[in-house]
Amino acid sequence: MQQEERLSLSEVFVTVDDPRQSGKVEHDLVELLVVAVSAVLSGADTFVEIEEWATEKLPWLRQHLKLAHGIASHDTFARVFSLIDPEQFEAAFRRWVVSILPVLDAQVVAIDGKTSRRSGKANSAPLHLVSAFAAGANLVLGQRAVAKKSNEKTTIPELLAVLSLQGCIVTLDAMGTQANIAQAIRDRGADYVLAVKDNQPTLADAIRDFFVLFKQAPQHTPHTMSETVEKNHGRLEIRRCYAFDALQCLPRKEQWPDLASFVVIESERSIQNKTSIEQRLYISSLPAQAERIATAIRQHWSVENNLHWCMDVVFADDQMRARTDHAGHNMALLKQLALNLLRTDPTARKGSLKTKRLIAATSDTYRAALLGLS
Repeated sequence: MQQEERLSLSEVFVTVDDPRQSGKVEHDLVELLVVAVSAVLSGADTFVEIEEWATEKLPWLRQHLKLAHGIASHDTFARVFSLIDPEQFEAAFRRWVVSILPVLDAQVVAIDGKTSRRSGKANSAPLHLVSAFAAGANLVLGQRAVAKKSNEKTTIPELLAVLSLQGCIVTLDAMGTQANIAQAIRDRGADYVLAVKDNQPTLADAIRDFFVLFKQAPQHTPHTMSETVEKNHGRLEIRRCYAFDALQCLPRKEQWPDLASFVVIESERSIQNKTSIEQRLYISSLPAQAERIATAIRQHWSVENNLHWCMDVVFADDQMRARTDHAGHNMALLKQLALNLLRTDPTARKGSLKTKRLIAATSDTYRAALLGLS
């Protein structure tokens, strides 16, 4: 992903078509979207809150926008967000990310889905977004909506097709462990690390059987191993990663493009004198280098901790009740954009995301810096 000159939000949003009848439009679409981003950045989580915040900050907003007809009502915000084509909004999001993010060489890109649990209604499922998260840069790269969680396997190749992943390592949980997805990753010039569970029962059993034999005489089997120890709050966890290239032991290995290794991570967890052992299995196009693969697997969980958790706790995503047409989808994209803005804070201000939103709500200077207006 090549770095370009950073785009302003106005330059990004101008590519989104206005779905309203031109003769009835009072509020410019680009201005409406910039107002919405500013409000969400400052702590607004609903359309009502966007209107209330923007009304209070109208003098400041008019320093940067015309807003000839003032601030739109929350009903107008809701209606416009329900009508905007989410694919165009996603494309604008990705174009903005390209303008701020350096080349992604060797970056771990974690792909995972999240459901906005209160966005559904009686005759439709809640919004489920599959997002690509750059673990090193701590930024959302892009996303796609699916009808339901089980459809992730058909949506992931579509998401991969619009991302520049040359030289990256793409990590996925077991839902994405499909031969066509592995091929899509390789087609984008990236390597894969895929979790293996009981959705690939024959493969999982073969790896488990191999590992049982390996543990009986490890010195006779070529492998690499890395170990990490984590101790806190009365818990001791030792994670050992074993990587192998004995692909002849795997069934139908040819279906996995450029398969180079398989991995067993054995976690030994001790809490209050009780010890449990858990195994996790993976396949990869990377060489059997335990430390490298273990690091990629560890970084995969950043999509849960630094994206999904933040969307719920900081942006109240699970409480979102935008349910009309595309409103929930576009609002979720807007919140991910605000999250990226906070993560690319040019002032390098310390503090949690919640604290930064609070400061953005109260400091015109800080808000302008986040939005690139200063």
